[in-house]
Amino acid sequence: MKGVLLAGGSGTRLYPITVAINKHLLPIYNKPMIYYPLSVLMLAGIREVLIVVNPQDEEVFRKLLGDGSRLGMRIQYAIQEKPRGLADGLLVAEDFIGDDSVCMILGDNIFFGHDLPNILRSAKEEVESEGGAVVFGYYVKDPQRFGIVQFDERGKVISIEEKPENPKSNYAVVGLYFYDNQALSYAKEIKPSPRGELEITSVNQEYLKRGSLKVKILGRGFAWFDAGTYDSFLEAGNFVATIENKTGLMIGNIEEIAYRNGWISKEKLLEIADTLRNTSYGEYLKRIANE
Repeated sequence: MKGVLLAGGSGTRLYPITVAINKHLLPIYNKPMIYYPLSVLMLAGIREVLIVVNPQDEEVFRKLLGDGSRLGMRIQYAIQEKPRGLADGLLVAEDFIGDDSVCMILGDNIFFGHDLPNILRSAKEEVESEGGAVVFGYYVKDPQRFGIVQFDERGKVISIEEKPENPKSNYAVVGLYFYDNQALSYAKEIKPSPRGELEITSVNQEYLKRGSLKVKILGRGFAWFDAGTYDSFLEAGNFVATIENKTGLMIGNIEEIAYRNGWISKEKLLEIADTLRNTSYGEYLKRIANE
């Protein structure tokens, strides 16, 4: 399975800051926003990642993450000329995905919860072995803002709607999608919505129509942030700060995850830490390496 991370878009909900800087480079507490979704792909065991970016932002993302070799990964970049919807990200990534399955994640989505790595790897293995799609539902108080999934009394998915005026449930589909290779075909077939975008909900509806969509619920033990508004951006930063200061452990530390995955050695981790000496981030990496 390959990973696709969507880091393009115009970030209008965070104007005027995003006039000058891509929102995915803004700090969520002590790390760039993009570290958090990238860490989710890494926790799922995905080492090949394509980052979809705006034309003007490719250079700065390359400066931040390079080709991934520092993390024992392979990171590539693809240009999305203009925002055309989330499903367009699959089309931009078509050559990269090839014949593989794919996990696509939105660059402003942040996840935290008990046993998250096992949940991610289970979804990955399920799609790789059985095909179809696995997405995740999360209870929200403002369902009009999201793609919403409806269940019957037995918990079976019966509908998915994008930003409905009259939501049929409070379960939002979060910005993390595990798909078999059919997702490319479905993305090619869908028509733009009234907003003029290729909606990822339309891809999910195609899987639902064919009986191959699974929705797993992230319960009360999980936190999910769509950090694309000022309120959610602030909430996410405060949440990360609280957890890290209480536990002394970092959320979304990509070097630590690469090390714990066995993708880089202790020596490499210490080497990275040395380049960040006299910073709290570098000191943390040293502590992890010397545990």
